[in-house]
Amino acid sequence: MFWPPCQTDPCAILRSVSCHSRVPQQPAHGPWRRAVPSGCALDFVPFGASAPAVDALIERYRGSRERSEMTRDSGRTPLVEVLLLGGVGEFGMNMMAVRCGPDSLLIDAGVMFPGPEHFGVDLVIPDVRSLAGELGRLSALVLTHGHEDHIGAVPYIWDLIDGPTYGTRLTLALLERKLAEHGCDTAGRLVTVEPSETVTAAGLDVEFVQVAHSIPDSVAVAIHTPAGTLLHSGDFKFDQTPLDGRPTDTHRLADLGRRGVLALFGDSTNAAQPGHSGSERYVEPALEEIFAGAPRRLVVTTFSSSLHRLQLLVDLADRFGRQVAFVGRGVVENAELAARLGYLRLPAGLQIAETDVAHWPPEKVLCIVTGSQGEPFSALARMAVGAHRHVRLETGDVVVFSARAIPGNRHAIDRLMNHIARRGARVVDEPSKRVHVSGHGSEEDLKLLLSLISPRCFVPIHGEYRHLTHHARLAEQVCGESVTVLLAENSDRICFDESGGWIGEPVRAGRVLIDGTRSGQVADEVLRDRRHLAVDGVVVAVLAVNAHGGGIEQATELITRGFVLDEPTEALLDAATGRLRALAAEASVEERTDQGVMGERVRVELQRFFRKRCGRRPLVLPVILEI
Repeated sequence: MFWPPCQTDPCAILRSVSCHSRVPQQPAHGPWRRAVPSGCALDFVPFGASAPAVDALIERYRGSRERSEMTRDSGRTPLVEVLLLGGVGEFGMNMMAVRCGPDSLLIDAGVMFPGPEHFGVDLVIPDVRSLAGELGRLSALVLTHGHEDHIGAVPYIWDLIDGPTYGTRLTLALLERKLAEHGCDTAGRLVTVEPSETVTAAGLDVEFVQVAHSIPDSVAVAIHTPAGTLLHSGDFKFDQTPLDGRPTDTHRLADLGRRGVLALFGDSTNAAQPGHSGSERYVEPALEEIFAGAPRRLVVTTFSSSLHRLQLLVDLADRFGRQVAFVGRGVVENAELAARLGYLRLPAGLQIAETDVAHWPPEKVLCIVTGSQGEPFSALARMAVGAHRHVRLETGDVVVFSARAIPGNRHAIDRLMNHIARRGARVVDEPSKRVHVSGHGSEEDLKLLLSLISPRCFVPIHGEYRHLTHHARLAEQVCGESVTVLLAENSDRICFDESGGWIGEPVRAGRVLIDGTRSGQVADEVLRDRRHLAVDGVVVAVLAVNAHGGGIEQATELITRGFVLDEPTEALLDAATGRLRALAAEASVEERTDQGVMGERVRVELQRFFRKRCGRRPLVLPVILEI
């Protein structure tokens, strides 16, 4: 397994730790490995271990270190390069490029939703435009499934793709709708494929393998290259009883493994979750119990793209005599699209419009709504505060959260649940009843895939770094010394030839911040200004100057927003206004009639005044009006 190079000899450290230190109790299986600040990776042996045990571990590290050195650029010429552009070391923004010769093949192009530090930013995508020299000609795009973190960035790079986009029927239908919203021309550029089909893209044979996930029509992708076969797992789990009757194709995966796979790029989302990920059918008993016991209106929120969950809810509503209303743009559009394509079966007369919900007895209605992540303007969020025009939550209603909390959203979800409880409704979520199962494979699923494939190289992807390291250890546990684990991150270049793989020189893979409907790099200074505004507020100084004589035409004005003070605001602003008048009087006629010069003097003087007077640094925006 590749670990960052260590400056200190681990052999000496191991002997020292074993002989002189007390260490945490090791787990039941294998030695306890821990990353230390120096960048080393240590295996701790039990206190007082025998000398042979320590020597054996030292020999293992010597061999591991030799293999680690081989995983870095060793002067070999790669036949194929894989550039990791997103989704490796983080959740979302999944994208990687496979380059062979002058052409590159993109696999997925997803978005990531911004964190609280990205003020006013709506989406984050990989910066593909700056990598033109590294990628060569982007001659094709291959999509594994239709989730936003895999297709959301496509409209923003559509003009860069000089060739077809391949995907399954549902995936391309979701993408086509998105591209139409952005005004992208798709004529002749979307190519529908079926699982088990093979196409030629970027000069490589690309095979699609059926996998089970929370959205139908998901696939893994096998790229047959001159160096060997690269297998991208996509998002997957081993569900042998899926609602659509299309389980992961273990037979084809095993066949690929028998034929030989050079490298497996594996989904690490649930690498730290023990056991198997449950079948979608596992949530049916809990939901059935809720349907049977709900005295009034039943509201269920889930991911709008979880079409298997939508189908299960529709089936239960039909069984328990409830009408179904889809509420919220995302779920309405996805349900309509899925029903039109045959991925969602809606019995005639079962669906009602959200405008009709109030006309039906509450105990006869199921509302499937958006807002499972606490989004502030979602349908459920508006219901929770009584602001939805057509659906109101009342005492006795039951609200079910049938979705996991995406990291970072827990606080918003808890706040939403509290609003719902204040309206007298009962909240049911996954910890209290099994109303959600993940669409990603857990430990045993990942170990099964590794056993089927037996790759020569393994690259964990799709997850934060802790998930990648856990997945890497699973690969070592399953495949032993036969696998080279390449623990990489975004911007890493993975190189392959017939003899194996290694990590080459990284690329400069930046990010593009999407602000509203605009695309482009939101500069660092823009984010700095937004943080500045959030912390210290803004002061607008308005000064009217006679354009000819340079005199002050009327009283100056200071306008503040988000500027919280310890002393009375009025007194402080009066003092600041006085200082502004004095500044204008001190300035020469030439300065007062030069907007740029006068504006800069006003900005500097007011910043100095507020910093000295109250220790604050508001953003000062001077407005010099020429009258």
